[in-house]
Amino acid sequence: MKSKTSAGRRLAESEVAALVSGAHGDPFAVLGPHASRQGLMIRALIPGAERVEARSADGRWRAPLTRRHAEGLFEGLIKGAAATDPYRLFAANASGAWDLDDAFRFGPVLGPMDDHLFVEGAHRRLFERLGAHPVEHQGSAGVAFAVWAPNARRVSLVGDFNAWDGRRNPMRKRVDSGLWETFIPRLREGAVYKYEILGPDGALVPLKADPFGFAAELRPSTASVVSRIDAFAWDDDAWRARARAADPRRQPISIYEAHLGSWRRAADDGFLDYDEIAARLIPYVVDMGFTHLELMPVSEHPLDDSWGYQPIGLFAPTRRFGDPAGFARLVNEAHQAGLGVILDWVPAHFPVDRHGLARFDGTALYEYADPRRGFHPDWNTAIFDFGRREVVNLLLANALYWLEVFHIDGLRVDAVASMLHLDYSRPAGTWLPNAEGGRENREAEAFLKQLNVLVHDARCGALTMAEESTTWPGVTLPPALGGLGFDFKWNMGWMNDTLEYMARDPVHRRYHHRKLTFGLLYAFSEAFVLPLSHDEVVHGKGTILSRMPGDAWRQFAGVRALYGYMWGYPGKKLLFMGQDFAQRREWDFRGELDWERLGDPMHAGVKAAVRDLNRLYRATPALHARDCEAEGFRWIVVDDEGQSVAVWLRLGGPEDAPVAVVCNFTPVVRSGYRIGLPTVGRWLEIFNSDAAAYGGSGQGNLGAVEAAPTPSHGYAASAVITLPALSALYFRFQPETQQG
Repeated sequence: MKSKTSAGRRLAESEVAALVSGAHGDPFAVLGPHASRQGLMIRALIPGAERVEARSADGRWRAPLTRRHAEGLFEGLIKGAAATDPYRLFAANASGAWDLDDAFRFGPVLGPMDDHLFVEGAHRRLFERLGAHPVEHQGSAGVAFAVWAPNARRVSLVGDFNAWDGRRNPMRKRVDSGLWETFIPRLREGAVYKYEILGPDGALVPLKADPFGFAAELRPSTASVVSRIDAFAWDDDAWRARARAADPRRQPISIYEAHLGSWRRAADDGFLDYDEIAARLIPYVVDMGFTHLELMPVSEHPLDDSWGYQPIGLFAPTRRFGDPAGFARLVNEAHQAGLGVILDWVPAHFPVDRHGLARFDGTALYEYADPRRGFHPDWNTAIFDFGRREVVNLLLANALYWLEVFHIDGLRVDAVASMLHLDYSRPAGTWLPNAEGGRENREAEAFLKQLNVLVHDARCGALTMAEESTTWPGVTLPPALGGLGFDFKWNMGWMNDTLEYMARDPVHRRYHHRKLTFGLLYAFSEAFVLPLSHDEVVHGKGTILSRMPGDAWRQFAGVRALYGYMWGYPGKKLLFMGQDFAQRREWDFRGELDWERLGDPMHAGVKAAVRDLNRLYRATPALHARDCEAEGFRWIVVDDEGQSVAVWLRLGGPEDAPVAVVCNFTPVVRSGYRIGLPTVGRWLEIFNSDAAAYGGSGQGNLGAVEAAPTPSHGYAASAVITLPALSALYFRFQPETQQG
């Protein structure tokens, strides 16, 4: 059962001193039960105890232990006791008595296969082995703990259950892997804990939260909290089956990006909990017609101001809104309502807070050791060492954790460009080139490829999306063909060009028409998401509404025209909260959105337009089925820069009615404007951003136009239409068989 190194003999004074000072290199070799020919030697370190007695669980034997040190070290030889006998310790002092189950009598929970897979970087179920897990072990209920700290001299579990005393529950080191583990009997869910680590130089490292902690205290407290992750109730099998069967690039994807702490607040301006958020947010997003809800990072983070982008608890849904079970219920409710959930995921870097991953075991363990590669100057963060298998294993396991344990439908991977480029935001001479002398981080590239292969092999129907702002080739190409393997890439070029164009006074837009058309030169080089995200409404950028030039009417008309342009443009859609009703005030994470604005018909009109655009987009295959294919787009009018008009055709399959998208970006009504169309007949006006119901002037085409066999713009037919000022129109062909 135990090593016989010190079995049956009185412990040397040097070892006694090492134990009571917390400096012993292998406490499991001397504490707990040790069988010998003379009997069973039991040693226990119980600070504060004056007397200790060991008693067998079956009542066969009981024996007092001898006090070896005033700090509470006891030992005693029990003749006739067997090594396998379960026993309890009964302690007492002048203030009272208590009993405890000796953690040192339990064997390991981890096995050699865990060591092997972890060292190889291939332990995909790592979240089931590391961290804190309520289990039954050797007939006793308790919690098993495991953490990686290969360079530590000692790792101890400390918490509210052992007076934060690192001498009481030192952990067992698994030499082959650098993992440390222990089982604490009788401990339950809700226990608060950290790791006390003695570094390789013999100095104590600041107390560390568990890298695999599944829950955490509410900030500013920073400890981990024992929490179950195996008892969530799900009834979303049908949803997940549909997700696995779907081709996402052929599906409508319209994403509502939300920050849970500031979408809505409680009456006292505090946070809503996960259940309250679910009850309000999910019906709203569903009513607005979005297909997916994207949550800004929910992994535990110490600073509200970081919005979650500097996470410390990668496996812990933030305590700001409740416990992990509450977050699981939110996801389940979303699925029941037909809404997918995407998480903003941050594997690029982590903060250097004392209780986090930085110099975890007294060395650069999770981060690159050289600051020219391991420290991010923009964000004051550490960069994961993507060349270390154990670190990559943690990140891959974390991705699967959110997808499998919480049934997340997709990961939006943050800051991919910073991962891929060694010189990202670094002047010459401050970065290290790769082995080829180049600027590409080949280790991060390999990690991202491995991530996407793993996620797609998991058969959970999950999506991956890259926030990648450079021209890195093949972001959405399969790794087998040399790509990174993402399903989608955020189209940052489209976003920058479009917002720059819309911010210009309409009188000057004719000189910048290329901002509208240039994106189609590369629109199908990747599978894109068109993002109007949180990054565009902070740091003095204003909001989508405040960017628009002119008086209030023109500003609102500009927003509606922009959204009509965006929903008609090839690519999946993403809109940040508040922009769906044209919030005027820049986003502030400290308070909720300006919901009172919906009492203004102009704001309500924008909301109605977004709702209708989403419903049209979902119901009209021509607007989504070939979002990522050049065959789904054809220009009609590309060069009318003088009038700032752009017209194009969206196409689905052969059986799908085509849609013509017409945009007028000047505050001038253009009557008698001819556009080419592929088919003679009636074209229904299915969307008009200038409709009175949206707060517009009500100009339009009375619901439909007739295309005559008059060639124009390279098409066999054409129609004469009216273009309202600052507007976007959609015309869908209506076959004669559908005309009443």
